[in-house]
Amino acid sequence: MISDTHHQKVRPEHLKRDAYLYIRQSTIHQVFHNTESTRRQYDLRRRATALGWTDDNVIVIDSDLGQSGASAKDREGFQKLVADVGMGKAGIVLGLEVSRLARNSSDWHRLLEICALTDTLILDEDGLYDPSHFNDRLLLGMKGTMSEAELHMLRARLRGGILNKASRGELQVPLPIGLSYDQSGKVILTRRDSNPQPSDRQSDAL
Repeated sequence: MISDTHHQKVRPEHLKRDAYLYIRQSTIHQVFHNTESTRRQYDLRRRATALGWTDDNVIVIDSDLGQSGASAKDREGFQKLVADVGMGKAGIVLGLEVSRLARNSSDWHRLLEICALTDTLILDEDGLYDPSHFNDRLLLGMKGTMSEAELHMLRARLRGGILNKASRGELQVPLPIGLSYDQSGKVILTRRDSNPQPSDRQSDAL
């Protein structure tokens, strides 16, 4: 449901520009198995049309599916988004949540700064924001900080689990060719008959 407050923030000059819908999942595994999240992100297109954009004016950027949001370095889609916002092509940027757009405060605040300078709105699942307004920008900044902190806690939790397994001697890592784990988890040599002995007939022939 779109509130009157949302419609008040959307002005004719915003509707003259395109709406940019940014879609991202962190890993390929999530792309194939967390399909509901991807579907919810694509469904944000309807939020844009409800605010006044035509379906043809909604540009979907989904080239970063399977890419981590920890950095913008390898995310071509996010780089294109920032560039187009900077050139004044976007009237609004849509993302399901801040973590879909960026998990790095530097990348997130850079996008907020550019949106504020170009009078570009931002919409997530919770609401519509105008980064040029102090209160909206403050809230978006806090969301970005929380998103980065969440990533830090997830990494710390994963690392803690790995260290705990290692302390018990139960951590298994990929082994070089020629080694493998047996059923008890011990590292053993993989038996390969790489130089088979010739058969009796072959020996006679030699």
